[in-house]
Amino acid sequence: MQNATTVTLMQFGIGRFLLAHVDLFASQARDEHGSDIRIIAVQSSDRAAGRTKAHALARDPLYPVRMRGRRDGELIDTTHQVDSITTALVASEAWAEVERRFRDEVTHVVSNTSEAGYQVPAGDGPRRDCPESFPAKLTHLLKTRFDAGRPGVTLLPCELLTDNALKLKDVILELAQAHYDDDGFMAWLERDCVWAVTLVDRIVSAELDPVGAVAEPYGLWAIQQTPGLVMPFSHPDVHLVDDIRPFERRKLHLLNLAHTWLVARVMDLGLGEEVTLVRQAIDDPRLGDELEKMLRQEVVPVLDQELPGMELEDYVDSILDRFRNPWLDHRLADIAQNHPQKLERRLAPVVQMAARQGRDVPRLASAFPSTASASTSSLSST
Repeated sequence: MQNATTVTLMQFGIGRFLLAHVDLFASQARDEHGSDIRIIAVQSSDRAAGRTKAHALARDPLYPVRMRGRRDGELIDTTHQVDSITTALVASEAWAEVERRFRDEVTHVVSNTSEAGYQVPAGDGPRRDCPESFPAKLTHLLKTRFDAGRPGVTLLPCELLTDNALKLKDVILELAQAHYDDDGFMAWLERDCVWAVTLVDRIVSAELDPVGAVAEPYGLWAIQQTPGLVMPFSHPDVHLVDDIRPFERRKLHLLNLAHTWLVARVMDLGLGEEVTLVRQAIDDPRLGDELEKMLRQEVVPVLDQELPGMELEDYVDSILDRFRNPWLDHRLADIAQNHPQKLERRLAPVVQMAARQGRDVPRLASAFPSTASASTSSLSST
């Protein structure tokens, strides 16, 4: 692994998350380290709102990200002017330029689509002039680059999918196999392109008009070590890791667990009309004090045996800071969606780990019997 000296990153999507996450990190790296980073932002879909934002970025690529919340126990309310985007394009309006820039300039690719964004609709494919779906567009662009004799690129997908880069690679290889009779291209995709699994974490709560975002101070971009990987830049919140899975498990069994445990506790105590937001819950001693004890006294000792070296106490500190964000209205009713399934995915494995270790976790386990027959409708949706 090395850091690139000059990075040209093509970003598929200009939603508020990437604007306040990857693009902000890149801008801060430019400011702090003088990193030479240029981001070409591509509006991949034909959504009217996306086109409007891309046009605004093309006119003036400088935009604000307002950081509001708590970090390291401190209240933060600051604004950063992001300057890492140098070009903004709408794919359907400037496809020839997207092709040219991808072929001649790009070193890294970032994306942030939904899981459905990896799907290719019937009738779409990479041989179309401007394909409809993101995977077909990317396959087309990679083939254009390969045909020009250019080196491979590093792909850093930011979708919240397990093994996101490997899933994307499988889709691209399938499209390449189906639409191009070219063994050399298949080998180039496998050998010369780097498909790095990543994990992102940051709440970006609002958009700013015409371009910009409001986000919490906490941020994480974990990138799994992969042969041939060249990191796009250095930043304290961008971590090169040997294995992404401990970071996924830490998030699932501490951050996500804490959210779901709060929902269970609120329902158990009948506080659904009184306590509707995460920040209200954390400030209520019936909830917040018990949550912290449950995390520190029960969950952390269990996970320490499973995830050594993951700085779990510090991570709990960050969770409590995030939950106490006075500007973030994170609704418990939203977290309560699919509550039984979340209990089984987020909490039950920790209870099972504790049993194997011979540990009692009464606060954690109390989420199950008291909510087994409860309805999430007991949480106010107003």
